[in-house]
Amino acid sequence: MEIILYVLAALVVIIALLGMIAPKEYEVRRSIIINKPLSETFHYLKFIKNQNDWSPWKKKDPNMDQSFEGTDGEVGFISRWKGGKGVGEGEQEILSIVENESIDTQLRFLKPWKSESIGHLMVDKVADDQTMVTWGFSGKNKFPVSIMMMMMNVDKHVGKDFEEGLASLKQVLEK
Repeated sequence: MEIILYVLAALVVIIALLGMIAPKEYEVRRSIIINKPLSETFHYLKFIKNQNDWSPWKKKDPNMDQSFEGTDGEVGFISRWKGGKGVGEGEQEILSIVENESIDTQLRFLKPWKSESIGHLMVDKVADDQTMVTWGFSGKNKFPVSIMMMMMNVDKHVGKDFEEGLASLKQVLEK
């Protein structure tokens, strides 16, 4: 019986230590240069429905159920989705739009697990006919998910999707 108590106490100490050193926040972002003027690029990006043309997740499940609430391209617009295994279920709400600079959205993932993140789309002028688009998201890791995140490289995992999406965005905008 004593051994079991020592083992349990050791497990509690290990979990507590892991909880203290585990990453509390995450951020993933990728960038690409689009050969289009900044204002034209930004105008396209601020409409969430346009993500259907370049999102890697829409490609993973083109038949996902989607619904929308509000006016696309304006603060408060909500896009909801419910898809298969690679897509899950959730919603994205436009939180802020700084014209020709950035769009921030609240991402609420419901399945396969619950989490919230802030999505970012930012544009910077490179030249008159070139725009740097940076796409990313950030959030907080709550315990015990923070411990699991020590074993999963979010940047590597989600970064690939962002790179694929930005490459598709470039193709769409440069047609």
